[in-house]
Amino acid sequence: MRVTLHEVSKGRGGQSLPTTSLEFHSGAVRFALAETEQRPTVLGLIASGRMRPDTGRVTIDGDSNNKALRRTIALVDAPDVSDPHPDITLAGVVGEELMFAGVGATPLHARRWLNQLGFGELSGVPIGNVDPAARVRILCELAILREGTEGIVLVSPDRHGGSPDGWWRIASEFADRGYAMLVVIGGSAAVALERMHELEAINASGPIQPLVLDRPGDEASASASASASESASASASDEHSTTDAEPESPDSLPEVPPFDDEYAEDASDAQDSPAGADPGSVSENADAEHRETPDADTDTDPDPDPDTDTEENGGER
Repeated sequence: MRVTLHEVSKGRGGQSLPTTSLEFHSGAVRFALAETEQRPTVLGLIASGRMRPDTGRVTIDGDSNNKALRRTIALVDAPDVSDPHPDITLAGVVGEELMFAGVGATPLHARRWLNQLGFGELSGVPIGNVDPAARVRILCELAILREGTEGIVLVSPDRHGGSPDGWWRIASEFADRGYAMLVVIGGSAAVALERMHELEAINASGPIQPLVLDRPGDEASASASASASESASASASDEHSTTDAEPESPDSLPEVPPFDDEYAEDASDAQDSPAGADPGSVSENADAEHRETPDADTDTDPDPDPDTDTEENGGER
């Protein structure tokens, strides 16, 4: 499975999320850089098929299919969307996730599950006080209990403190188990990971596979693709020529602009509100601390998905 974000953005002028291209796939872990309060969550929502971007496209194995994304990618620990309330005990968080996974969900079941994972002594501890690495391990293990989960988007694990190598090694273990792992982090954590060369942390932002056009009306993109193809042909023919001119790379993409420190002025750009509703920020989650946010934009597909689930927390789909 391969998930690709092709030049997506959100909000007026990309305030909620600047133009971003990235890719992650099964059996590998990648990190993506997103800073300010809302952008990590917005990026996580878009990458997991729960929010439609204002520009660009998100594809899974080359197809634009938000329903498949939601069923396949779990959104884990996204602030104010799928993160558990810090005062809820760890056993309470586990019990709720076990219920949504369709298995026994009593307090006894939760404690047994934690014992099997090696965290039984933390069952009565508020999850806000759990060590960052243990938190990531538990929430990711809960996420893959959901049937059909093939990938995880883990949002801002660096906000809980601790050394990045702890949760990065855990994400790498899930990748070794065959899952597609995307970790959304801030600049400081990214610098720390890149300095730990033994971790082999790779940025998801490049190189990105070219977008295959499957819709009419994409003339501008088609023109760009044609130019790229011509450049590729020129490059191939020049390999055996004596000219010193270097061919233009067909796979080059516009550089993603750096993130600025300006917060989104219109929070409704990060969370598409119903018509007439008072715009709110992504931080508003009216249902419950762990309940999944449904597809945040109005689905413009001709055949809307009637059975989109509303689920919760670390295993959110």
